Amino acid sequence: MSNDESATWSLDGSDGELLIRTGVAGRAAQLGHRLTLAMRRWRATVQWVTDEPVSTELSVDVDSLQVVRGEGGFTPLSGPEKMLVRDNALRSLDARRFPRITFAAKTIEKTDDGYRLTGTLTIHGKARAQIVDVLTDELGDSWRMSSETTVRQSEFGIKPYSQLLGSLKVADDVTVSFTAQRAKDI
Repeated sequence: MSNDESATWSLDGSDGELLIRTGVAGRAAQLGHRLTLAMRRWRATVQWVTDEPVSTELSVDVDSLQVVRGEGGFTPLSGPEKMLVRDNALRSLDARRFPRITFAAKTIEKTDDGYRLTGTLTIHGKARAQIVDVLTDELGDSWRMSSETTVRQSEFGIKPYSQLLGSLKVADDVTVSFTAQRAKDI
């Protein structure tokens, strides 16, 4: 881009992945699985002016959640258990009432290894300020972007799933990671 050009990048699930990793808590935590969940349908747009990003928005379809794997636990996570985990997660997120998760960055600052995005994250109908650090890597003819941030479910009015009278539950903090790759000449 030349100094006076503006552009819009569009990215979606075909360009990368958006993962959520959970932990387990409670007296019976050793019985539970640490989960990796994938959000398969998402769309991000980045507005560029004079070779710098000036805003970005991300929208995630909550019902695109899929259980990728479960680690730990008393027994391996079976196919039917993955379906149950998905149902419980969608119920906790109240996906029918709140079908989208969004992030809108209004401030983007350049850092040594990428950008710091400051904006609003909306989950479960609750909006909160969120900072996301995005690392960028130049790969010849493309760019790779990645980030990892922690989100506390209770801050968004989500009660983490629990069972056995609360002695086994999903940890309140979840880790959200994002990676995507985009060709330079698009």
